[in-house]
Amino acid sequence: MTENNRRILLASRPDGKPTPENFRIDSAPLADPNEGEVLLKILYLSLDPYMRGRMSAGKSYAAPVEIGGVMEGGTVGRVVQSRHPDFAEGDIVLSHSGWQSFAVVEGSTLRKLDPSAAPISTALGVLGMPGFTDYAGLLTIGQPKPGETVVVAAASGAVGSAVGQIAKIRGARAVGIAGGVDKCAFVRDELGFDAVVDHRAPDFQARLKAACPQGIDVYFENVGGHVWDAVFPLLNDFARVPVCGLIAQYNDAAVQPGPDRLPGVMRDVLSRSLLIRGFIQREFVDQRPAFYNQMAAWIAAGQIRYREDVVDGLEAAPEAFIGLLEGRNFGKLVIRVAE
Repeated sequence: MTENNRRILLASRPDGKPTPENFRIDSAPLADPNEGEVLLKILYLSLDPYMRGRMSAGKSYAAPVEIGGVMEGGTVGRVVQSRHPDFAEGDIVLSHSGWQSFAVVEGSTLRKLDPSAAPISTALGVLGMPGFTDYAGLLTIGQPKPGETVVVAAASGAVGSAVGQIAKIRGARAVGIAGGVDKCAFVRDELGFDAVVDHRAPDFQARLKAACPQGIDVYFENVGGHVWDAVFPLLNDFARVPVCGLIAQYNDAAVQPGPDRLPGVMRDVLSRSLLIRGFIQREFVDQRPAFYNQMAAWIAAGQIRYREDVVDGLEAAPEAFIGLLEGRNFGKLVIRVAE
């Protein structure tokens, strides 16, 4: 092939919020696949908040991207050359190939997709890692029961939107938290949440309390910050809190100054018998086959709706990612790298 591989590399580690200077675009010759490998043309790239952690060198549950390395991320690609018996030219596959236009990948790491079953971009969203995070975290840790109140922040996003809808399928009352009039209207009118509260409102805490008159039984935590401050006093005895992310704190360069609130929090965890459980979705890998079948069925039945925020061009990824961390996206954010 005569094309080069366009790549976005980590140029430097951010100090606080990422900036365009933390990224570098380059071009490299395409590599030929070895036995057992395939060459992919990347069609879609997923942008997700966890990527901010990969830009830092601090201790985490996964190794950071090295300076000069390709930014990591989930992708959907088309096989253009195969040396693996299970894949042929033209197959559409899910991979973890990062921010680049082509990739040579071990065939054993790929999952073949059926383009006739669902739009292929959904393998990065509602039928991919974000959707599985919702499914496994809510049902395994949150365990919503009929009549209970389930609250989720970033309710118009890739994770929060499905959490509320799954809660309603299970007979619970879904309360969403979102930022801005348009996102709140989408959560209420399109996704069918029972209530939605704008976290930008000056009286946000009072509005959340009014939306949860019976308290909160399950809070799916993916934001942290002032949203957590408003939610915590409303947690009922025996409330469950699955924690999959803390996006409000990802750009913090150091521990924020202030009083030590941990003793008070732990006192309430004890006295109210709260379950607060952090998780990484890969812990529940054995549930993935059930998730794929169940989520596809819910979507086909109209019980789960989703929204994608599609940005064109690999070069647009850095600015789109910075916007994601600031809440500028509306729905699951994906980069359309190629047709």
